[in-house]
Amino acid sequence: MGAGKFAMAKILLIEDDQQLASSVKEQLENAKHIVEHVAEGSEGFDRLRLYSYDVAILDWNLPDISGVDVLKKYRDIGGATPVLMLTGKTDIDFRLEGFSSGADDYLTKPFDFRELASRLNALMRRPASYCPSNLTVGELEIDIAAKVVKRQGVKLKLLPKEFAVLEFLVRRPDHCFDTEALLTHVWSSESDASEAAVWQTIKRLRSKLDVQGEESIIVNVKGMGYKIEKERLQFRD
Repeated sequence: MGAGKFAMAKILLIEDDQQLASSVKEQLENAKHIVEHVAEGSEGFDRLRLYSYDVAILDWNLPDISGVDVLKKYRDIGGATPVLMLTGKTDIDFRLEGFSSGADDYLTKPFDFRELASRLNALMRRPASYCPSNLTVGELEIDIAAKVVKRQGVKLKLLPKEFAVLEFLVRRPDHCFDTEALLTHVWSSESDASEAAVWQTIKRLRSKLDVQGEESIIVNVKGMGYKIEKERLQFRD
């Protein structure tokens, strides 16, 4: 069976049914995708947390931790990789629980591989975290595509990592991320990074973005982390 017409992708398959996993892995690899397979939820979570994937296929019933719990933990740290859940459960309540936990799509076993391929195709065409390129936060004008921030028409000099933190938070308004989550997602390729690096970057970013006497653009929620409030974002044409 064909796997659908979509570009090569890096896919994480978290499935404890070895026969099913082998079949799905073989067919996806025949379609020229890179597929990593793990059989336990805890290892799947670690892979999602530490490495980058275009999409993940996650089974609901796993031997150590349920797929739903893996997904909740992953979304709680800001994980944005699209996730397709597999399950033998057909009840609508289970389906709703999967979506409320952060699933992007849901496929009931048994399934035809062509349907799996079609759903993966749709997920990989969908932006992981859509955000218009041009927006404002207070007096700031942010052009995400050009990686430029201006105040009253004057360009601010942000370091690449400072802009990366700002973009990460702007793309996920009203969601709090602690230093560990920011370290994982923004500093993932830097082995020497530490929580101190996050603190210093936030401090420098605030010194460049904030206006004295006004609330900081980057809000610190005690015990939870940092966020940018959605109500302060406005989109520009």
